Amino acid sequence: MHRTRIKICGLTREADVAAAVEAGADAIGFVFYAKSPRYVTAQRAAELAKLLPPFVTPVGLFVNASRQELADGLALLPNMLLQFHGDEPPAECERAGRPFMRAARIAAGFDLLDFAHQYSTAQAILLDAHVDGFGGGGKVFDWSVIPKNPGCPLVLSGGLHAGNVRSGILQVRPWAVDVSSGVESGKGLKNADLMREFCAAVRLADEQIHASIP
Repeated sequence: MHRTRIKICGLTREADVAAAVEAGADAIGFVFYAKSPRYVTAQRAAELAKLLPPFVTPVGLFVNASRQELADGLALLPNMLLQFHGDEPPAECERAGRPFMRAARIAAGFDLLDFAHQYSTAQAILLDAHVDGFGGGGKVFDWSVIPKNPGCPLVLSGGLHAGNVRSGILQVRPWAVDVSSGVESGKGLKNADLMREFCAAVRLADEQIHASIP
């Protein structure tokens, strides 16, 4: 049975990392974008990543970062998956020579199939709502615009929380889901109860999909 993977993004505190892992997160996201309220330095992210057990992946979210910023982050977190959330062209994403995800900002008329073709070397395309500025905006987009067979793994993001993630999984059938503000009590302050509820809702969706398969 396919198990939808869970990424919890924007962690800044040791207790939140421990609670996210306990709740069932498969990946923990650290935001290296200085304009974000969830920003952490590479040094701070490395301290938090030391708390991760085996098979829970650290993910670094970058927005139009310099090569030096990428190199500094990878030096301190050598097993980090890269997530590009700015205007990075394919060649820039590939230059680091590391596995990466590319964020797609979904809006009316956006051609996901063409975007996925351009970033064919990405491990996954992360779907988020189009908002002013960069990084996640905590807003849900119209899931019905997502093609049924995009030809690549999809990570569903954008305004997810325990109350709507089940519907999102059932409709989009993504490889993974990504949550940040939907499990917070304040910007960058994760709530252990909300993280548990979110992960439980994901598992319920998986069970429903499995039960529907003959």
